[in-house]
Amino acid sequence: MSELERTELERSELERALDPDGLLAEVRASAARLCADLAPLTDRQAREPSLLPGWSRGHLLTHLARSADAYRWMLALARTGRAPGPRADAAELDRQLRAGAGRAAGALTADLRDSLDGLLRDAAELPAGRRDVLVPALAGWRHPAWYLLWRAWRELEVHAVDLGLGRGPADWPAAFVRAALAETAAALAVRAVPLARVEAEDLGLGWAIGGTGPVVSGPGHALLAWFAGRGPLAALRVDGGLPAPAVLPAWPLPPVPGWG
Repeated sequence: MSELERTELERSELERALDPDGLLAEVRASAARLCADLAPLTDRQAREPSLLPGWSRGHLLTHLARSADAYRWMLALARTGRAPGPRADAAELDRQLRAGAGRAAGALTADLRDSLDGLLRDAAELPAGRRDVLVPALAGWRHPAWYLLWRAWRELEVHAVDLGLGRGPADWPAAFVRAALAETAAALAVRAVPLARVEAEDLGLGWAIGGTGPVVSGPGHALLAWFAGRGPLAALRVDGGLPAPAVLPAWPLPPVPGWG
């Protein structure tokens, strides 16, 4: 099997795992968990640093709200075939982030809740026949409209950890870890990353990366945390006599080989 055939197979397996109806339920559950975590948030906590360098919790919550709004814009595009007004570019999103980060905790959480409620409503109302319409990510690559739910789920789970409010990678749902590892492994396999294989021992799953390098194994959530820059390599086992790469590609990676 060629490299392209193998990555096409891995992508089709991921698509089967990321059923749009199941994804919607996962995003709804993840949003509910996050909003419950934020219920006791104080103004002082909102202004404290998050686990992302240079960002307060207010920055993170504003980012999540504006990301949900961006996904709603793309859902509207998929539904009608027309842009629903101007799209916020990177500069505008940065301006909104800086302007919104200093708000009171109540305003931050209400804004996020409203944006997530709108996203969930719009996603539920998207006709099944429009789920495969390709929409443009701001970075330029395209993906089906259903994939927005995966992007939203990934944002919610990872940034819930970044908030530093008690959640860690070990709290990620197993289904999320499996899907994220499968997608990441497929993307790493075509980027000449010096890894032979990665294995999520608790999930009974492994993925060939194919590079000249070691086998890295451990709990799935710890493996994903390492990929995502949210956990140390020291939490994993490195076998094969070669060192693990000191630097991994910036995560998340666009899916490979991609759509369209």
